Amino acid sequence: MDVSLLIRHRLKELGLEQKDLAAAAEVTESYISQLLARKKAPPAPGRTDIYEKIGRVLRLPSGELSNLADLQRKEELRKRVAEPPGPLFKECRELILRKCDPARQKELRRIFEKEPFGELERLVTQKLLDVVQGVAKEELRSEEWLRLMAHLSDRSYEQMRVAILEFLDTDIFNVSIENCISFLDPMIDSWDIDLKTFGMGVVLNRRLAAGSLKRFEFAEQEPQQPFAVGPRLEQFLKGYVLKWRCHRRGNRVSEGAEVQRKATFPNLLLPGATKPEGSASFPACSTTRRIRLIEAVRGPLGSKGMPHERNF
Repeated sequence: MDVSLLIRHRLKELGLEQKDLAAAAEVTESYISQLLARKKAPPAPGRTDIYEKIGRVLRLPSGELSNLADLQRKEELRKRVAEPPGPLFKECRELILRKCDPARQKELRRIFEKEPFGELERLVTQKLLDVVQGVAKEELRSEEWLRLMAHLSDRSYEQMRVAILEFLDTDIFNVSIENCISFLDPMIDSWDIDLKTFGMGVVLNRRLAAGSLKRFEFAEQEPQQPFAVGPRLEQFLKGYVLKWRCHRRGNRVSEGAEVQRKATFPNLLLPGATKPEGSASFPACSTTRRIRLIEAVRGPLGSKGMPHERNF
């Protein structure tokens, strides 16, 4: 059973109509009709509040509809994963380049046009999309913000909610001209990128976003050194293994030996003791993508290794 089938089944059981569902979800009846007819894919659960609203009307257990939508989307993704990425619409690329720092537009256009949808163009598009989708997701429950966006795009409140739900569900391989005109264009004032470090800055429209400046940077990360076991720790570990074996045989280590061990190794943690809290290690990042980005800008690299990528 998929999302549309479950919704239609519950509508029939409860004697409700599509317009009742549209009113409860604060979307247009046309959107509900296309969703039930499978002309629109179910939106990603983490990017929308529609399942919560529909679930209450249809008296479904909390999370049932969103879990079903998640499974359905994963199945559809598996079918599409083998397809090669297509190029951006010409209008989308032109909008992205127009918002860029004028001093860098010519160079970026040359790099973008090397491939239909190359590494650098994907990086830039993804970051711009992430920023705007982040703002839209935060403001989705704000009626004032939604009405302002509706006014700017000459839409009704319900039509604007539908447009945002669809926009939150898109990705860099499915960005439409409508997405660019309705969201990227009004919300992004400008952006720039350092082609040496690939650090990006995005300036947002102050009327539509609280934090007007967003920065993303790559930082070098030294390779982790292998952990070296010192002689004192090695001696302690051997002693612990011996103690464990004694317990397995039903014997006990003498109290004198335990006192001697504590005096010799006062700062070592015993098994089961709580470790002091510290900052989590930074997750490992892909080196391959950074090499491809640099090759797109500067040409093929030699055998020299590249530092790890870190995104802030």
